[in-house]
Amino acid sequence: MRLKINHTTHYTYDEPVPYALQQLRLTPKTGHGQTVLDWTVRVEGGQKQLSFEDQHHNTVDLISFDAGTTEITVHCEGTVEVEDNHGVIGQHGGFMPMWMFLRSTDVTRAGPLVRRLASGVEGEPGSLAWLHGLSAAIRAAVTYETGRSDVGWSAENVLDAGHGVCQDHSHVFIACCRHLDVPARYVSGYLMMNDRIDQEATHAWAEAWIEGLGWVGFDVSNGISPDTRYVRAATGLDYAEAAPVSGTRFGTAGEALSVQVQVQQQ
Repeated sequence: MRLKINHTTHYTYDEPVPYALQQLRLTPKTGHGQTVLDWTVRVEGGQKQLSFEDQHHNTVDLISFDAGTTEITVHCEGTVEVEDNHGVIGQHGGFMPMWMFLRSTDVTRAGPLVRRLASGVEGEPGSLAWLHGLSAAIRAAVTYETGRSDVGWSAENVLDAGHGVCQDHSHVFIACCRHLDVPARYVSGYLMMNDRIDQEATHAWAEAWIEGLGWVGFDVSNGISPDTRYVRAATGLDYAEAAPVSGTRFGTAGEALSVQVQVQQQ
């Protein structure tokens, strides 16, 4: 399937920003069942300084703000061809050794709620059946609900709250996997919705390492493994390493953010 993606991120500030840098991980990866046919990134209110590949083979664009700007807009668009591999990514790539994907982070550290959920899933930890069972158990324990989550929530926070979004589902899945010595990682990207073209955010899911298959994707929020509607943009140990936009700025200006995403079959 060939997907056309348009993604606009717009920041406004209530006073001029003297200096800021942002890292963009918005460019889809070529390989493992998807091919980027064309992709452009345009910046208004700032300059693209350079592009590089990080430790996870993510394409990172570093942008600076024009001095004294009060708004900045990032436009991304392109076309990606996707094959249906039933969520199987396969061989490991990047510069990170596999043991790094067993390391806990602040948001994927296993507490009592994570340990209880992981131990309650039937089957051999790390098997395909167990991972699908884990996905179903998380979906049952954490209701998908927008507007009542926090970007800094840990997996324990999410299970305690009992609700969250795709980022939260992914962090709980990763925490449970790593608790039982199953390598897992976070994925950010794009999803073509069946009922609409316009969206307010990108999507997130998780991947786990299965012996004999390699990396396999699990979208807890939708209860499936990724198919031809999914486009992988960045991977990381958690959201912080795969965030579409991250950065730092000087000053005390208040910030407002709006995001528009369109994903449709070409």
